[in-house]
Amino acid sequence: QVQLVESGGGLVQAGASLRLSCAASGRTLSSYVMGWFRQAPEKERELVAAISGGGSRQYYKDSVKGRFTISRDNAKNTVYLQMNNLKLEDTAVYYCAAGNYYTDSGGGGYVNWGQGTQVTVSS
Repeated sequence: QVQLVESGGGLVQAGASLRLSCAASGRTLSSYVMGWFRQAPEKERELVAAISGGGSRQYYKDSVKGRFTISRDNAKNTVYLQMNNLKLEDTAVYYCAAGNYYTDSGGGGYVNWGQGTQVTVSS
């Protein structure tokens, strides 16, 4: 229903920063909860951050609090994940997803997914 394309991943050293972008097409994003997920090889996909439709509420996984910031620009139909002080354990494929409702634990109803962008953090 909505097409999502992630960009901005890459190879960086520990302590560096990256900004991921998620561009949407097909539908406007204003009514969607947006989440950033990540999946490392042979590990379960996990929710990293989420943001309510209007952007006023955000959720972060404990391990990224204070380092990552999720934001959205509905006029540009784009969602961002600013990642600072990257650590080795942040290495994963990062996906954005559109969801149907927001909760304090990150929302739900995520049914539309991007293809992912690789983030690799080296020592």
